[in-house]
Amino acid sequence: MEKTSDLVGKRRQKIAELKESGVNLFPNDVDVSHTVLEVQARTENAQEPLTEASPVFSVAGRMMAINRFGKSSFIRFRDRTGQMQAYLRKDKIGDEAYALFKKTDMGDFVSLKGGMFQTKTGEWTLLVEEFRLICKSTRPLPEKFHGLKDPEKRYRQRYVDLIMNADVREIFIRRSKIVQAIRNFLSDRDFLEVETPMMQPIPGGAEAEPFVTHHNALDMDLFLRIAPELYLKRLVVGGFDRVFEINRNFRNEGVSARHNPEFTMLEFYQAYATYNDLMALTEKMFKHVAETVTGSSAITYQGDTIEMGGEWQRMTLADSLRDLGGVDPAILGDKEKLLEFGASRGVKITKTGRLGKVITKLFDVLVEPQLIQPTFITGYPVEVSPLSRRSDTQPELTERFELFIAGREIANGFSELNDPEDQRGRFMQQVEDRDAGDKEAHFMDEDYVEALEYGMPPTAGEGIGIDRLAMLLTDSASIREVILFPHMKSK
Repeated sequence: MEKTSDLVGKRRQKIAELKESGVNLFPNDVDVSHTVLEVQARTENAQEPLTEASPVFSVAGRMMAINRFGKSSFIRFRDRTGQMQAYLRKDKIGDEAYALFKKTDMGDFVSLKGGMFQTKTGEWTLLVEEFRLICKSTRPLPEKFHGLKDPEKRYRQRYVDLIMNADVREIFIRRSKIVQAIRNFLSDRDFLEVETPMMQPIPGGAEAEPFVTHHNALDMDLFLRIAPELYLKRLVVGGFDRVFEINRNFRNEGVSARHNPEFTMLEFYQAYATYNDLMALTEKMFKHVAETVTGSSAITYQGDTIEMGGEWQRMTLADSLRDLGGVDPAILGDKEKLLEFGASRGVKITKTGRLGKVITKLFDVLVEPQLIQPTFITGYPVEVSPLSRRSDTQPELTERFELFIAGREIANGFSELNDPEDQRGRFMQQVEDRDAGDKEAHFMDEDYVEALEYGMPPTAGEGIGIDRLAMLLTDSASIREVILFPHMKSK
């Protein structure tokens, strides 16, 4: 088998010869009347058998296979809608065109015009009357039977991955349908889609380490946003009672099967609603999206059948630690005893300064992996929920939930804190945590507190990880499978 470099060299020589002979290898006047799917629909729905005198179709695509037999050849070509076979005869397209065709390679783009007929095996095939080479490829595609399988190369050369692997193309088609289904769902409920700043003078809305950049003209540092939350809630203050945004967040964290430093989030906010309203809305949304893109509310993920329909399980954080994590409820208020318990279970807890951090870390390790069916966890401590409204009955807790499916967090929502003095105090506590070394703690945002002082109505908001939802609905084990160009180390 020839080395890729040798094949590239031969193709470059062929390209040079074709250019010298006056062949335009990259024309821009291609006329396409039908896609492959449209041609196939016409043949399948034909009222009478099609012959060589069939209606003429103009199609174009990339050649994926070539079988030459002297004065005739079969090719398979593909466009965005599918793949089909074409038959070229020297006496049909002419000597000059057939001579050019003989110099083509798999991976080249061609324009074809002709009618449809059925071969002896019954396969509908385009009988080519006109042939044009419309883009000459320099590099050969991976070998047909082995394709492109190495994950490292697939992620780095996603364009080749998409050419060779139909299942990968289907993942990203489905991802697009997921986003569209969400947009339709929210728009139908009178939510307004908006865009908020990607570069922010103060990062907020989540506990995460931000990326920092510098704006030369303004001579100031800016942060790539970790969340759009505080800007979306400013819009609620301004009178937009229902808003949502689907866009990128950036967090300076590790790369793993569940994390990419650049990722897509849906965040939406609804005035005059509570976190209970959003849990009910989320159940309906996920059912709608699952049925829209898969045809069923029941999906299969990594061997588990997960039911997106119906009313989902709800548990408090304390109950889940007791029932699933094996934690004695009597020690939930004792940080030192919880640290001892965690050590006995092999849980590494690095942020030991605050009780809430210890509790949530124990949950992450001991409980989260067990939550396969959709489960809302509620009752989060105030100290780990700096933007959430306090519970009226248990002021040490907040009206917050996190949604877990297939052993991972998918969404986070809560009744919003709209008391400006309480919010200022929460920010001050975050500033203390940051000064103590917690790089993920919130900054003080005086402008946001001032916005709250103008008055924000009772509101609930939620963030949903689009990448993780796409993983679920495409049965993908790694987040890199659902991000077109995941971040990777330099070669």
